[in-house]
Amino acid sequence: MPKGFKDVPKAVWLLAGGVFVNAVVSFTFVFVFVYLTGPRGLGTAEAGVVVGLGGIGLVAGNFTGGWYGDRFGHRRVLLAASALGGAVLLLLPLLPLALLHLALPAAQYASGVVRAANAALVAVTVPEGTRRQAFALVRAVSNGGFTLGPPLGALVATALSYDWLFVMDGLGTLFFAFWTARVVPARGAARTAAAPDGGLGRGGVWRELRARPAVLVLLAAILVIDVVYRQQYSTFPAFLADHGMDTRAYGLLIAVNGGVILLLEIPAALALLGRSPLHLIGTGLLLVSAGYAVLLLGAGVATAVAMMVLISLGEILYKTTATAYVADEAPEHAVGRFQSLYAGVSVSGVVLAAPLGGSLYAAAPGLLWPLCAGLGAVAGATVLIMGARLVRRPGRPAHETGSPVRAVAG
Repeated sequence: MPKGFKDVPKAVWLLAGGVFVNAVVSFTFVFVFVYLTGPRGLGTAEAGVVVGLGGIGLVAGNFTGGWYGDRFGHRRVLLAASALGGAVLLLLPLLPLALLHLALPAAQYASGVVRAANAALVAVTVPEGTRRQAFALVRAVSNGGFTLGPPLGALVATALSYDWLFVMDGLGTLFFAFWTARVVPARGAARTAAAPDGGLGRGGVWRELRARPAVLVLLAAILVIDVVYRQQYSTFPAFLADHGMDTRAYGLLIAVNGGVILLLEIPAALALLGRSPLHLIGTGLLLVSAGYAVLLLGAGVATAVAMMVLISLGEILYKTTATAYVADEAPEHAVGRFQSLYAGVSVSGVVLAAPLGGSLYAAAPGLLWPLCAGLGAVAGATVLIMGARLVRRPGRPAHETGSPVRAVAG
């Protein structure tokens, strides 16, 4: 076991194993548009509406999963959402077209709830000073699964049928529920709030957020950067096609992203344990900005690869660190709600990136990359400034200054 991971509880290692298996078979989101326009015979416009509704469901699930967990228990919510999502995915190939408009958003909503509940469950299971390593571990195995999933999904779809994609995804989600129930103990994982307001009193979460301005700044910056970051999945492939690079080139670039993250995610988490989290997050956002700025040099293989490497390095620095920072900042009775706020904001680009970026690219393609670079730079600089202010204040918590922490959470 790597030295920096010795304090990560065994339950989190086992949970990460379930996350990996589930991620390998969670490939339906990659092929759902092709499935709807192919075997299901929908037009591109109607298929786009269904996929868009699914994206809204995913974001809504992320925003609400932690709230349920604080009230009913994160483990319990994760199990219920996994069971519901798995059942819907299993039934989806059998449903008539009219019901797909409800079933797909329902499955995506359950997936969002699982994502938020899983993050909150890790946060309340892990000692505060070990959260960055724990989230890096879970993210690394999840990315490993998602790297293997699409090629496997393509093989299943071509050798069997697209229906089997949903069956395997559903079974994988049900397995994740079963596995979590076995490896994560019920005691200490529930965190059920005793009061109807979750113990937050008047003002609720908003009052707690106002007392933590750094979290508010971070959430705003993540909202901006996620819209920028997810242009790689919408306008960027259109940009490549307009400059003579086909789908194979785009697929290889996405593989670069996965490869860099798989190689460096955990080593980076270990090497940077003592660094201020806000400084790491701000630097990561600036690297994402720099990735899009590289495209201003022209469209070509070298600039495209450089762009993807810079974005991947930025993602390694900011995503895990931000998740852990929000968990560390949350009051004990609202860990789930804070994680839900971060989880929802961190996938907001699923809904916003394509329509905003696509509209700008259609109207003024030369403005998109400068704007992405500029917005990313502003977001990164804002987080860095906030981090510098906190470091200058005496008596700041260790997790804000980068000092080692050994406080035990739950």
